[in-house]
Amino acid sequence: MTSPPVRVRAMTLADCDRVSEIRVRGWQSAYRGLMPQPYLDALSVERDAERRRARFHESDDAVVNLVAEREGKVLGWAAYGPYQDGEVRTADAELYAVYVDPAHLGGGIGRALLSASAERCSAYPRMLLWVLKENTRARRFYERAGFRPDGAEEAVETGGVPVPEVRYSKALRG
Repeated sequence: MTSPPVRVRAMTLADCDRVSEIRVRGWQSAYRGLMPQPYLDALSVERDAERRRARFHESDDAVVNLVAEREGKVLGWAAYGPYQDGEVRTADAELYAVYVDPAHLGGGIGRALLSASAERCSAYPRMLLWVLKENTRARRFYERAGFRPDGAEEAVETGGVPVPEVRYSKALRG
């Protein structure tokens, strides 16, 4: 039996609560064992949604938020925009986030969001993204989509602990 189609659309203010639920539950699921557990346990859907609603009104339109839905239910979220090297925007795009409701992993939601994001960034020469170095599932997902590590690494502090990330890149044109 085939699944109903995935529809990707622009996120609206009404989606903020559901997107926050997906993001927080996604972090708690995907990053278990990769980030400090007390940090993950302290994540709050309500606080995230409050910040998300505030940022939604402050957006400069450079950051684009998409949601993926199946049969009218939002099951995933992605965000992309210009890549910044420090405070300087570069000519590249960056995929800031792709999260899927953990109960719907493997159902094509993430692929649909990644594909839609890359298609909408086709004016950029390439798309970059950062992924946790030890997140092998996510790294395989991006590699199947044609992204490759480009050698850049950094550690982000999460819950007082440095968490290593690697940068991936994919040419979008040329």
